[in-house]
Amino acid sequence: MTVANEISIKKKGYTLHIIKTAKYKTNSIVWKMKAPLNEETVTLRALLPNVLQSSTKQYPTTTALRTYLDDLYGASFFVDLAKKGENHIMSFSVDIANEKFLKDSTPLLQKGIQFLSEVLLNPNIENESFHPETVAKEKRTLKQRIQSIYDDKMRYSSVRLVEEMCKGEPYSLDSNGISEKVDEITPESLFHYYQKAINEDELHVYIIGDVESEEVERLCDTLQFNDRSLINNHKDTKVTVDKVKEIKEKQEVKQGKLNIGYRTNVRFGDQDYFALQLFNGIFGGFSHSKLFINVREKASLAYYAASRLESHKGLLMVMSGIEAKNYDQAVKIIREQMNEMKKGNFTDQEIEQTKAVINNQLLETTDTSRGLVEILYHNVIAKQSLAVDDWIQGIEKVSKEDIVQVAEKIDLDTIYFLTGMEGDKA
Repeated sequence: MTVANEISIKKKGYTLHIIKTAKYKTNSIVWKMKAPLNEETVTLRALLPNVLQSSTKQYPTTTALRTYLDDLYGASFFVDLAKKGENHIMSFSVDIANEKFLKDSTPLLQKGIQFLSEVLLNPNIENESFHPETVAKEKRTLKQRIQSIYDDKMRYSSVRLVEEMCKGEPYSLDSNGISEKVDEITPESLFHYYQKAINEDELHVYIIGDVESEEVERLCDTLQFNDRSLINNHKDTKVTVDKVKEIKEKQEVKQGKLNIGYRTNVRFGDQDYFALQLFNGIFGGFSHSKLFINVREKASLAYYAASRLESHKGLLMVMSGIEAKNYDQAVKIIREQMNEMKKGNFTDQEIEQTKAVINNQLLETTDTSRGLVEILYHNVIAKQSLAVDDWIQGIEKVSKEDIVQVAEKIDLDTIYFLTGMEGDKA
């Protein structure tokens, strides 16, 4: 079974990815802009997509822009930010009805591509400045978004673990930027950064749906960008853990948040990446995992206990919610489960169950065009060419010995605990 056939074509200044499939009723156009994470630009990049999506030269108000989308049979348009490894990604997505299913012959795919081109290349600017009221409004929204991380203690503790664990590394930066830097941005400085991003970012456009590749390529010939030399400014150096960091932070919280970070020394595209996925699934990734059963179910220590991978940075994060008095015991059990994994104390049944869950997850993710793009975009970050079918086959081939070998590479780096003001006993 072939999950998705991807054709990649180098165009002027960007790469076009065409995925022809009759699986979805709509066609999706996803534009991705990638640049290295760094402190000087992270807040500008967090603000820019939201300003660009508010209006354009042709649609100078948000109302005019959204009305036009409504006229395109209710097309949807949204932006997103992410960090993958030490890269900061801006995404612009349009979902639009497939004209094959309509009675009239409106060229919707063409209009969708033209609309995205309008957003990216014809912004609402005057005298080298974005519209001041739009920038002011989006700055307020960005500050609220950053504040919302502080208010959500589960997210906050995950962010704080990364800040402490990756101090001095670009990955320590949050994709939403730095609150204190928002006020420094002016309509003029944002426009100048926009010009830099359009001319220097690594650009990829994905078009997914029941489309003809020749037609898509012809329609995309209207998208013209400057040629660029693609330079990855960050040399991803191996970090050696000399001493485990232990950080305790006190706030007015009722439930403690225990977050533990490990260096896996394995990244997407490495030979043992699939074994690492199996490791994570058995260790803490799913409801049948060791963390869930031993920390939450057997010991009744945690409200939640799970782990996740950051595939492009090579990190494994454990997240759990516990009472302050259970800190030592919870840390002890989590560390014990890691040692059990390194000793190979898990069953063939656990391996098979985890393979089945990972493959189901992969197939579920490809049930949406957006999910499929996220899977395929891993290849851009890692400079690989791994198809979804390769991924499924790679998972299937992993043996118990492979999982033990990858477990032996994993080093504990940082233990972070957010506790209540009374948590001195912890």
